[in-house]
Amino acid sequence: MTLPSKMRSWQYSRTVGGLEKNLTLNSTAPLPTPKPDQHLVQVIAAALNPVDYKPAEIPGVMRFAITKPATPGIDFAGRIVRPASSSPLDEGQLVFGMCGTSALAGDALREFSISGIKSTVAIPEGVKPVDAATVGVAGLTAYQSIVPYVKSGDKIFINGCSGGTGVFGIQMAKAVGCHVTTSCSTANVEFCKELGADEVVDYKKESVVETLLLKAKESKFDHAVDNVGTDEQLALRCHEFMQPSGVMVVVGGEATLKAVIQFLKRKILPGFLGGVKGKVVGFWPDHNQNDLQQIGEWIKEGKVKTVVDTRFPFEDVVSTYRSSFTPILSVFGIPQLSGKVCI
Repeated sequence: MTLPSKMRSWQYSRTVGGLEKNLTLNSTAPLPTPKPDQHLVQVIAAALNPVDYKPAEIPGVMRFAITKPATPGIDFAGRIVRPASSSPLDEGQLVFGMCGTSALAGDALREFSISGIKSTVAIPEGVKPVDAATVGVAGLTAYQSIVPYVKSGDKIFINGCSGGTGVFGIQMAKAVGCHVTTSCSTANVEFCKELGADEVVDYKKESVVETLLLKAKESKFDHAVDNVGTDEQLALRCHEFMQPSGVMVVVGGEATLKAVIQFLKRKILPGFLGGVKGKVVGFWPDHNQNDLQQIGEWIKEGKVKTVVDTRFPFEDVVSTYRSSFTPILSVFGIPQLSGKVCI
C-alpha cells in the first residue's frame, strides 16, 4: 500500500466548554510512526466511549496528562498497513481492538493510527469491521468484569445494561451460563430481555437496592457489576444481597468530588464506621489478546451480538459528540444510549 504523506485527523488542544466544542479537522496531519512492537493501521471504523471525553474534561487532566494536540477514540477496526515486527498478523489483514498509546486519547478518529500487539487481533471471518470496532473498551470491560469471577449456574446482577458495556455484559454472562438480573429504565426493559436478561429491574419504578434485597431472600447473588457507579447504597449494602464469597466490580462512576469521597469511603472506612462490608473492587480494562479473540469468536458464533445505536460519517464527528453524549451528560452524567455510537 502506498502511503500518503498526510492524513485527516480530528484534534483538540483544550476542552473548555466541552471537548466537542474544541474539535477541529486537521487535513494535513503527519502519519504516526510506530515502534517495532506496534502496528500501523488504516482505521476503517471507530466506536466512541465515555472515556474518550470524560477524563479529558476534568480540570487539570488536559493540561498535565494528555499530549497536545490530541485525537480522541480508542476502539477501532482497520487494516494492517505495517505489521509489528514480532506479530503473526500480515499487511492488509483486517483487525480490531484498541489503538494509540494513551488511555485518555487513543487516536482512533483519524485515518491512520498505531496499535499495540497486545491490543490488536484479527477480525474473524464473517464479522463486519463496524461490529468488531464496538468491542475494544466496552467489550473487554464487560468480559473482564464478569467472566473471570463466575462459573456456569452462578447468579449475577449487572447494574446499567442498556449502554455499550451492559449490552456486552448481559450476553457474555449468558454465554458462560449465568442467571442474569439487570437494571435499566422503563424504555429499555424489553431491549435487555431480548439480549438475554432473565430478570430486569426498572429503576424508574422501583428501588434497585430494595428489589435486590427481596430477591436475595430466595437466593443471594454470586457476583455483581456496577456499570453506573452513582448509587452509593449498592456498594454499601452489597453484603446483604451477595454471597460471602461474591465480588462487586465497580466499573462506572462520575468525575466529581462526591464520587471521589464515596470511593475513599469504600476503601478506607471499616464497615462499622460506614464503610463497605462486602468485597468491592474497582476496575480498569487490561489489553489482552486472548480475551479479544474470545469475544470475536462469540460474535462470529452469534453468542454475542453487537448493537450499534448510531453511526456517523467521519466528517460529522462533532455532530456525533453533540447528539450522542453532551446533552444527556449534563443531566444524568452518563449517556443514555442503547448500544454503541460508531464513526
